[in-house]
Amino acid sequence: MSDDKVILVDKNDNQVGLMPKLEAHEKGLLHRAFSVFIFNNEYKLLLQKRATSKYHSGGLWTNTCCSHPREGEDISEAANRRLFEEMGIKTSLRKVYDFIYKAELDNGLTENEFDHVFYGVYDKEPKINLEEADDYKWMDMDSLNDDINNNGGNYTVWFKIAFEYFYNYLKK
Repeated sequence: MSDDKVILVDKNDNQVGLMPKLEAHEKGLLHRAFSVFIFNNEYKLLLQKRATSKYHSGGLWTNTCCSHPREGEDISEAANRRLFEEMGIKTSLRKVYDFIYKAELDNGLTENEFDHVFYGVYDKEPKINLEEADDYKWMDMDSLNDDINNNGGNYTVWFKIAFEYFYNYLKK
């Protein structure tokens, strides 16, 4: 991770610089990110449990895949690349929306992201990368919504925000 850099952006997602990922999280600077939601044909969402070894939010449940694009990398290509690297999945992705959020994390870090949200459909079991995820499960949206409301501490902060947007989007 020491060489990983994130793309710093303004509130309109225009690049304003680059910074090592950890430093950006320590300083709480706005940077570009993406979140991927994969559903099966039964409309269940594929969740990953972040590896406990992650530098923040380890052991928490989150959306199928999330990360940061590399400099010069198309956001859609980055989402597809990381989906395969983390979960062993190749499928078509469609961008749904984006949003900005800022939240305090564990270890004194702050997430401040311009998050691009994608979804896709995949009906096989993933092949998880154990450096990224400890486990996975499929959940229907209503059960997941109930669990987030009752056990919110089991989920990443960004997933709870993105899920609320996505849940309402699907209800429309």
